[in-house]
Amino acid sequence: MLSPDLQPGNNAMKKVWRNFHGRNPGLSCSAIIALNEAGIHTHTCDGDSPRGPGLLFFDEITSLCHRIRELSCSGRERVLAVSLCQSSLTSEAIWGLLQSGASDVIAWDESATCVHDIALRLERWLAVDQLLDSALVSTNLIGQSTTWRSVLRQLIEVARFTDASILITGESGTGKELAARLIHTLDNRPKKRDLVVLDCTTVVPALSGSEFFGHERGAFTGAANARDGAFALADGGTLFLDEIGELPLELQGQLLRVIQEKTFKRIGGNNWQKTEFRLVCATNRDLREEVRAGKFRNDLYYRIMAWKCCLPPLRERREDIIPLARHFITSMPPKEDSPELDRSIEEYLVTREYPGNVRDLKQLVTRIMYRHVGNGPITIGNIPEEERPTSDWGPINWCDDSFEAAIRRAVTFGVGLKEIGRTAEDTAIRIAVGASNNLQLAAKMLGVTDRTLQNRRPSKRQNGQQAEIWADGPVDITPVTAAACPAMNRDIPSDMPMGALSMPILSKPESSLPLQSNAANSSRQSAVVPLVTGRAPAL
Repeated sequence: MLSPDLQPGNNAMKKVWRNFHGRNPGLSCSAIIALNEAGIHTHTCDGDSPRGPGLLFFDEITSLCHRIRELSCSGRERVLAVSLCQSSLTSEAIWGLLQSGASDVIAWDESATCVHDIALRLERWLAVDQLLDSALVSTNLIGQSTTWRSVLRQLIEVARFTDASILITGESGTGKELAARLIHTLDNRPKKRDLVVLDCTTVVPALSGSEFFGHERGAFTGAANARDGAFALADGGTLFLDEIGELPLELQGQLLRVIQEKTFKRIGGNNWQKTEFRLVCATNRDLREEVRAGKFRNDLYYRIMAWKCCLPPLRERREDIIPLARHFITSMPPKEDSPELDRSIEEYLVTREYPGNVRDLKQLVTRIMYRHVGNGPITIGNIPEEERPTSDWGPINWCDDSFEAAIRRAVTFGVGLKEIGRTAEDTAIRIAVGASNNLQLAAKMLGVTDRTLQNRRPSKRQNGQQAEIWADGPVDITPVTAAACPAMNRDIPSDMPMGALSMPILSKPESSLPLQSNAANSSRQSAVVPLVTGRAPAL
């Protein structure tokens, strides 16, 4: 039985699109019919930027990587590549498809198992994306960049659907504790108890055993009463060890035993106590290097790293800087009628370096807001003097190491110069439209006209079909007939070629409407929903 999210008529299923790449689209006929019978109803997608997860059927590899990059928006959306000709699947081809943005690659074998496998993948992806777009996530872990969304998807999936121990790595200020609190909140264990936070940098070596294990009354001088430690408090809940790389080797061995045996004794006690908790650890150190240097136990490292999440620094997700800044502004009193950012302020924030990452940005925005008066926009004069660029400050070198690494990766996989340039332009347009939520402002940011963005998608021939550009979107010209398909009474898709017809059928898909303002996306970031009660998280 499929999940309710995948039953016929469910709104979630309307988000599942399909596309074909190759020479013989008729091969996908039986596959789509089998999916329909299993309750997986899909809709055609002829555009280059679909929303939500979808299926790409293919019978040849030529130009397939480029097509996946288009449909996945360079990895932003989920694409399940389904091979209709298993002989075309080689190990090299599969890795290339994954590198191009495919979430998974499977071969269609016309068996019930394949349909079931597709259903389970779609079910999982739809559930993860629903949580990703929920207020719980979007108002606490701000950002819409491809890099950030990819990390959050992995975080949500492992938190919601597993009970694995998680190691969160990343530079200081990237939001490791917020991620840990999200993991605890999304944890689906029945009768889940509290999140216990223990900062390993604040543990006094002489009292470290008591902090973790607790102690009995009179166990040592000053122990007037018995006390529970972190292991007992976290029983049935989650234990978050922040900066675990700071633990001394002796305590690492004791922690390893508790993780393995799930039992411990209080200091001064004789009775073994049981504890069952989910372990989440965080560190800004490279623990593999610490292992090689003999400063961290190798066996403990692999115990705490059942799954690893690396939070990217702010310099690798610069398109999230302005949404983060606006979020910090709206969260400061007064929260009503928060001022807008002047264009010069936005340029400064995006080009500035942030050694402290998100925490650094939050402190800067706070200092800027302290200087701002009135209801007008925040201008360049609100920047504190000590934060202003020096007199020899010149144009920012936006072409940094991350950009060069992306180009090098494309060249390594044989991507042509024309495709690299087209992908760069498409990415710039998507970022500009997403940052401004307005076509006119996006065109101004990119130094082009509104008409240029509207007519950005060129005419092209694909899958034997001709797509022509109209002012308000493309027209799909698809030859259709019923002669070649015996199942006319079933839900047969309109993009399925059934033979030749003297007159084409013209249709304008709604998914190809011109870019419009989307105020809902910006308003969604205005509220802050606390994840759990307890100590306020530090960004």
